[in-house]
Amino acid sequence: MTEIKIPEVALVALVGVSGSGKSTFAAKHFGAGNVLSGDHFRFLVSGDENDQAVSAEAFDALYYVAAKRLEAQRLTVVDATNTQPHARAAVLKLAKEHHVLPVAIVLDVDEDTCWERTEARPDRDFGRPVIKRQRRDLKRSLRFLAKEGFRRVFVLSTAEDIDGAHVTLEPLWTDKTHLTGPFDIIGDVHGCAEELRTLLGELGYVLRFDDEGRAVGAAHPEGRTAVFVGDLVDRGPDSPGALRLAMGMVGEGTALCVPGNHEDKLARHLRGRKVTVAHGLAETIEQLDRETPEFRAEVVRFIDGLVSHVRLDGGRLVVAHAGIKERLQGRASARVRAFCLYGETTGETDEFGLPVRHPWAREYRGRAMVVYGHTPTPVPEWVNNTICLDTGAVFGGRLTALRYPERELVSVPATAVHYEPVKPFPVHNTVDGPADDGGMLGLGDVTGRRTIETGYGRITIPAEQNAAALEVMSRFALEPARVPWLPPTMAPCSTSTREGYLEHPAEAFADYRGDGVVKVVCEEKHMGSRAVVRVHRDDPSKGAIYTRTGRSFFGPGETSALLTRVASAAEGLFEELRSDWLLLDGELLPWSAKAMGLIRGQYAAVGAAATGVLPAAVEVLRGIADRAEGAGELLASLRERRDNAFAYRDAYRAYVGGDEVTLAPFVVLASEGAAHHARDHGWHLSMADRLVAADPALFTPTRRMTVSLDDEAQVEAATDWWLDLTAAGGEGMVVKPWEGLVRNGRRIAQPGVKCRGREYLRIIYGPDYTRPDNLERLRDRHLGRKRGLAIRENALGMEALDRLAAGEPLWRVHELVFAILALESEGVDPRL
Repeated sequence: MTEIKIPEVALVALVGVSGSGKSTFAAKHFGAGNVLSGDHFRFLVSGDENDQAVSAEAFDALYYVAAKRLEAQRLTVVDATNTQPHARAAVLKLAKEHHVLPVAIVLDVDEDTCWERTEARPDRDFGRPVIKRQRRDLKRSLRFLAKEGFRRVFVLSTAEDIDGAHVTLEPLWTDKTHLTGPFDIIGDVHGCAEELRTLLGELGYVLRFDDEGRAVGAAHPEGRTAVFVGDLVDRGPDSPGALRLAMGMVGEGTALCVPGNHEDKLARHLRGRKVTVAHGLAETIEQLDRETPEFRAEVVRFIDGLVSHVRLDGGRLVVAHAGIKERLQGRASARVRAFCLYGETTGETDEFGLPVRHPWAREYRGRAMVVYGHTPTPVPEWVNNTICLDTGAVFGGRLTALRYPERELVSVPATAVHYEPVKPFPVHNTVDGPADDGGMLGLGDVTGRRTIETGYGRITIPAEQNAAALEVMSRFALEPARVPWLPPTMAPCSTSTREGYLEHPAEAFADYRGDGVVKVVCEEKHMGSRAVVRVHRDDPSKGAIYTRTGRSFFGPGETSALLTRVASAAEGLFEELRSDWLLLDGELLPWSAKAMGLIRGQYAAVGAAATGVLPAAVEVLRGIADRAEGAGELLASLRERRDNAFAYRDAYRAYVGGDEVTLAPFVVLASEGAAHHARDHGWHLSMADRLVAADPALFTPTRRMTVSLDDEAQVEAATDWWLDLTAAGGEGMVVKPWEGLVRNGRRIAQPGVKCRGREYLRIIYGPDYTRPDNLERLRDRHLGRKRGLAIRENALGMEALDRLAAGEPLWRVHELVFAILALESEGVDPRL
């Protein structure tokens, strides 16, 4: 048996003369889904797989598809003769562009067999000289395949070799995704062996010593794994000690390690290569000269066995010495290794003669957390879910580790300044860095058609809706750090068929029964404006009170005054939730505080015109009703319209309040390290009640009823409550699943449906909407799009809260906020 081992993500070129059995071999070992055949692409272009005249166009298409597969990290097999260097060069170019290993599998079948098979195929009309030429080209190429760039070459020369071949797909060396941790990722040691031993002790590792008292291993009693980011050597006083301890831990499986540029250079020196002895290498050479030849040889083997970077925990964590961009993760090429060792520079040098590094982390948009070192920084900073752990231990700073997944930094101070840096290094006595600023969304993050993966489904945002949101966000909304969430739209309940009603509780309850919900809470729908409150315990200037589109309700002075009162009332919540900030969802009252212009310019204008004209028209008709034919019927109609106009005026006037602003909170969305959307509404409303009790002048309570949908008495009581509420001028109620998030199979139930009162809907649909002919027309409301929009926006909102709680970068949170606003521009009836 011929064992053919290839990486599970690779570009494989089958090489062989026509008739050598490449297609049969590919189908047997790789499956049709992974194979791109030159014959098939000729067929796609011209309808004839033997049409050599379209070969150039066919292979253009083949290489395009291959590129897309490699972008998606899919194994790709090119089934073509590939006997000529220019054909193989195109394959090698693709592999290089996409940082995958190129593999050649050669079917070196004799000319007679190939011609016999070709002759037997009636669709092949070329002569034996073609086979002879291909065979000659193949023989010339065999010894050059590795030199051309193929990293693995397999030559099958006999029928027995081909029939007995067995293809095995191997995980990439960088693929450690099956290891889930927990991990302790340790920054650049640079020969500071004493500090390394101290740090491991702080992390809870138990050191193991040899007979000479040297630390040669360590293990954590809870099974944690250490991960070294490289640069164990150079500059410091004891590079052999750092190597001995790290090598021992890696050897016994309690640690992983990626290479740093200093290890790479040291290995080249130890192999006898000529290198520039600088940047601390001289100290390491001197220290290693005191070690045995066996130890130095072991060091070379250890460094040679290190891979450029490692992907851990299902791909959620990546460790590389100098960092790594998303498109390079999980790939293998000289360029990937160079980036992991040295990072990316601009080609410039600073005033100290050091290279200016390109700030790749500022542009990082990957989902994986990237932990790296290489560039000394006095304080580790989270930037777009990346963090540098080189805190300059060798320069008198600290040796730092990151506990994963806890995201906790642990450090120990250097025992001395072991090496004077070229560039002054500011020493800090702590590594508690700022939270991830994450950077802002870039234009490329919010333009074009986008698909966002959430824990609640995949959401697609059309390009034109992104464009609509871009103007609002860039011109009117608050700064992104203050707007971590936007309220999703809310769908109304199913349309009622009851006489005189467009919406009724019976339909709301029936909707939730259909979704498998057994218990709901009915909350009074406040006559105000939806408001989100971000309040900080000690600094009102960090907070905000903003609208559904991310705009501030008030100027800085009034906002600060309100937030100071909110923070005071929320003191108990801060304590209980162990948080210095809260994010609240609620209603700001009265509606006229925000919408007085709308009330005056639209509703009051209509009301004034109708109540001014219609009573006069009624009086005129009363005088002639007995004398003019048909006047009585017209009079009745005008009287109805007059009464409707007064009812319309009374409805909008209920929204005009005094000057005193109040807040009606009903959901605690998030606090430090926690999203609360999975809690039941009883918890949320109890929190809201505590705010009301703490400051009843500022906070307005939310009246509610809890209803078991299988209890007809409770359903009837809730319906009567709604009727009384709306008859007294109330807007209506919102019905929500008691449990909050409810799934019915793959479908998520509506987070809430609104059931608005008969008179309130007069404002929405006009004074005469209750006339039977109008109601019948309005009942055809097409709620499907509105309901789908509510589900999608809610999924985006929950994901934003999850990311906020997890401490993800600002842009990762704000892309969801942006998407909610973008969906709001969807063409849905605004009256729904």
